[in-house]
Order: sequence, then structure tokens, then C-alpha cells
Amino acid sequence: MTLLLGCIADDFTGATDLANNLVRAGMRVVQSIGVPAGPVDEGVDAVVVALKSRTIAPADAVAQSLQALQALQWLRGQGPDGRAPQIYFKYCSTFDSTPQGNIGPVADALMDALGCEFTIATPAFPDNQRTVFKGHLFVGDVLLSDSGMRNHPLTPMTDANLVRVLQAQTRRKVGLIDHVAVAQGEAAIRARIAALQAEGVGMAIVDAVSNDDLLRLGPALAGMPLVTAGSGVAIGLPANFGIQPSAQAAALPTATGLQAVVSGSCSAATNAQVAHFIASGRPALALEPLRIAAGEDEAGKALAWARQHIASGPVLIYSTAESSAVKAVQGRLGVEQAGALVEQTIAAIARGLVEMGVRQLVVAGGETSGACVQALGIEQMRIGPQIDPGVPWCHAASRLAPQGLHLTLKSGNFGTTDFFTKAFGALQRA
Repeated sequence: MTLLLGCIADDFTGATDLANNLVRAGMRVVQSIGVPAGPVDEGVDAVVVALKSRTIAPADAVAQSLQALQALQWLRGQGPDGRAPQIYFKYCSTFDSTPQGNIGPVADALMDALGCEFTIATPAFPDNQRTVFKGHLFVGDVLLSDSGMRNHPLTPMTDANLVRVLQAQTRRKVGLIDHVAVAQGEAAIRARIAALQAEGVGMAIVDAVSNDDLLRLGPALAGMPLVTAGSGVAIGLPANFGIQPSAQAAALPTATGLQAVVSGSCSAATNAQVAHFIASGRPALALEPLRIAAGEDEAGKALAWARQHIASGPVLIYSTAESSAVKAVQGRLGVEQAGALVEQTIAAIARGLVEMGVRQLVVAGGETSGACVQALGIEQMRIGPQIDPGVPWCHAASRLAPQGLHLTLKSGNFGTTDFFTKAFGALQRA
């Protein structure tokens, strides 16, 4: 195997989001859950290593990204003709991070390890209404600081100025490649990079308000040892390696087995998806975090309920709630304990569902996805067809399903309102 692109993502759904865009652009992609312990599938162009560093303490994030450095060491040994592949550090399209960082410290650690003097940073993903203009991040028509991310229970984002946000997280000087340079294409972008480097800038936020901007940016990144971005930049990179879009890149085995959805995300988008699923008349069960904290067997109860309903079609088991309800539970239990208890419970439910015969499973929420893939013993996933921007179906082997199961890991903020009700139909049509 000779990798062209080696990717490190700061959470599990983000890794899938990135892999999805690479597949759509024609790359054959495997996602690894954590640093690969051995070889991955032959015949792939890119490997995405999924870590879980977005919401942990910055010092621990750097340590885990030196897990990323372990990943980096593995990835660098897989390049063509003995050359290291280009490295891509992927974070969320809403630039999620704690006030102390994670994005900046992890990027610093990777740059140091690579001897990289300059890199770009942009979470732009226009297909999901994430755009950057004059260094400010917009979610749809509003600034990030005015969006629902302002009240996120783990990573509230109250500043839309990405130059300022990133500068607080890195010891390197941060600059801006603005829309004027991007609109002029590769030569202008490269000239702007050279000018910024002459000013001592080590990282630069890049404006992008459309896919055309990202496609113009792509050629200017050819040969850059490290790229840091959301998943949007990925659409412009495969062409640098002579790769064109191909349906074969997304081919997966035929889907079989029972269907289920588990959801731990508390985002506005996932709340709407849960409500739509319930309104459609399909069976859904809400978990109670305070009962979980009291030691009640919510997982066992949920699985007993699922056995009664799952034969007739997909079921939904969720802890999703409005932010006010989440904060009330966090006030009783503490933020970390509340989150960990729910994740562990949903992971146990996911394991029980697969033991029950579920072979088509949708998981909503980044932290929830991480807990579920670990509970299922999944180490690698082949990336398949897209359901919605940033969310593909995948296929993975598990100790509980040796022949494999189809799985989708959905970031909380992604997907249309009818995502849970249409995902399984999309898999059957693939």
C-alpha cells in the first residue's frame, strides 16, 4: 500500500465527514479507529485516523495528538516510493474547541514534528452552510457567535473571528488569506502565502464562501506538508494526485439485517431529526440520564423495548434533549459525569442491538460515536456513499458481526431534518 494522503481527525464523526469528501472526489478511503495497530486494507489512497481529542484538556489533547504523532509516524511510512504522504489534520466545521485550545496546540505539535514552517486553517464547508469571510465563520446566514453553537454544552463558541480564536491557541503568528486572493486562484494564493511567511506568520485562516473557492485553494496546497482544516478542503486535494471522481470509490457490500438509530447528540439539528422520526410514527424511546445516574438499568430496559419493535423497521433510542434540559442534568451530575454516563449507556445499547441482529446502525453525536465504535470493537471502516453532506454509510467488521455491518456516524450538527427516516433507504439504493 502507498498512501497519498494521511489524515488525523479530532473525533470520530469528523473523521467520517472528511473521509466522505475524499471518497466523493474519487479517493478510496479507510478510516481507522485510533492509531492503526497493523496494516489496513490494500488498494486505498487515503487513511483517516480517528482520535478523540476535541473536548479533553489541552495538555491531554497534545498527548493524544502525540498519539496523533504515533499516527503521524505510521502514516509517514506509507507514502509512495518512500516519500511521506501529505498530512491533513481535520477539525469541526464550527471550529469546536475549548477556550484553551486543542486546535492550536495539536496543530503546533504536528508542525513541530514535521518541521513545517507554514500551514493553513479553515473550517469552511459550504455544502453544510459553513463559510468563512474576512476571517469570520458563518453558520448559514449568521455568525458562529450568534448560532446555536454559542450554547453548546461542551464547546460553546462565542467568537466568530477565527484569526483571534486561533491566535489565542497557538504560539505561532496567525494571519489571513482573504477572499480577494482566493478568488484569483492558485498563483495569488501562493503569493499571499509567501507574503505572510515574510511577515513571520506560521498559520493562516483562509476565506471560502463556495465550493469554487475550495477548488481554487486545492492546487495551492499541493506539496504543503501539513494541511489543517474542516472537511471541506478535502474536495480540492485528490485532483493534485491525478484522481477524478468515481462511483467505484464508494462501493460497499450489500446491506442486510435489522435497522436502528442511537442518538446522544444535543445539537439543534439532531433535536429536529429526533422530532421528525417520532412524528413519522416510528418507534422511539427516550433515555433518562438521572435514572442512569441512580444506577437503574436503562440499557437493559431499552434493549427489552427494542426487541418488541425492531422487527417492523428501524427503531430510535435517544438521550437527545434541548440545551436547557441538558444543563439541568449537568447541574445535578457535573458536565463530565453526565456525558460519560450517557455515552456508556448508549454504547452498551449499540452493542446489544448488534448482538440482537442489527446490521444497519446510525449513530448521532461525535462523543457518542466514539463510545459506540469502541464498544463494538471496530478498528477500521471502509467509507461508502453519502447520505447527506459530511455523512456517509460505512462498512466495518466487528467481533460481534464478523461478516460486517453498515454504520453511519453522524456529527450532531449535520444532516437534514428527515435524516433518520431517509438514511436506510439511501443505503438500499446505493
